[in-house]
Amino acid sequence: MPAVVRGQPTRKTGTGRGGGKGPAGGRASAPRGAGRGRKPAAAYGGTGRFDGISPALATGVAAGVILLATVALLATGGRAQALAAGIGRGVDNSFGAAGFSVRHVVVQGASGLSEPAIRQAVEIGPGTPILGLDLPALRARVEKVGWVRSVHVARMLPDTLVIAVTERPRLAVWQNHGRLSLIDQDGQVITDTDAQHFVDLPLVVGEGANTAAAAILPLVQSRPSLMGRIWALVRVDNRRWDLRLKDQSLIQLPAEGEDAALMRLDQLERDQQVLSLGFSRIDLKTPDVRIRPRDGVAAPVAAQMAGPGAVAG
Repeated sequence: MPAVVRGQPTRKTGTGRGGGKGPAGGRASAPRGAGRGRKPAAAYGGTGRFDGISPALATGVAAGVILLATVALLATGGRAQALAAGIGRGVDNSFGAAGFSVRHVVVQGASGLSEPAIRQAVEIGPGTPILGLDLPALRARVEKVGWVRSVHVARMLPDTLVIAVTERPRLAVWQNHGRLSLIDQDGQVITDTDAQHFVDLPLVVGEGANTAAAAILPLVQSRPSLMGRIWALVRVDNRRWDLRLKDQSLIQLPAEGEDAALMRLDQLERDQQVLSLGFSRIDLKTPDVRIRPRDGVAAPVAAQMAGPGAVAG
């Protein structure tokens, strides 16, 4: 790539002291080689030595090398692949020497729980040529991290790699066959996690509870007084829910119309504070709510629990 020349040397007619012309009455001859070939150092500015290489010049040189390698590859087929690979490594090293190497890896959108696993999946060390990175392969590695729902990878020249992720939302802890797993809103297990650390999340139990949880949890969580008493939501025959409370009492919901059943429970709580009086079981599977008192509860209390829409028994 030709260097930028600030000014071309110009020829001057020699006059001598007395204004005479040069030898043979013609113009003074220029020094041999002047005006063609190599330019004097002053034409480049400075001393004529290159103390360093600018990123712009390095980019231009590297682009030319890549173009030549591409032409050679197209002209000779597979025989030029090894040459092209070698040139590519040389170009990467040239860019690295010019400052185009990874110095910073920025992870965006990740929680403190998932970021270490994401950084480990990146597998990029300081000084790696940034233009030689295989971004699709890097993205595929990050997508395998259990926390990650989607990821976007970008280079910010000259030295920064940005990993922008969207995490899978944590919905609940799922217990099935004695095993605890963290699940997202789609019921998918979030791998690489210890579910026992998420005691603040609801516990859903049983076959199919993972995929059905997203529908029932908003109904229960919209009732803080009830949600605060629940120990676990148990899936029964993969068709309906039992709400197991912290005092071991049970609220049975129907297979369909859970919201309507919970509204009947809301009415009983407003009228008679049934959740505070103590019971063994409340059956909401039918329109006629059936309440079974806890063993040893006095009859008057049981009678107080029975009211419009409620049957003690």
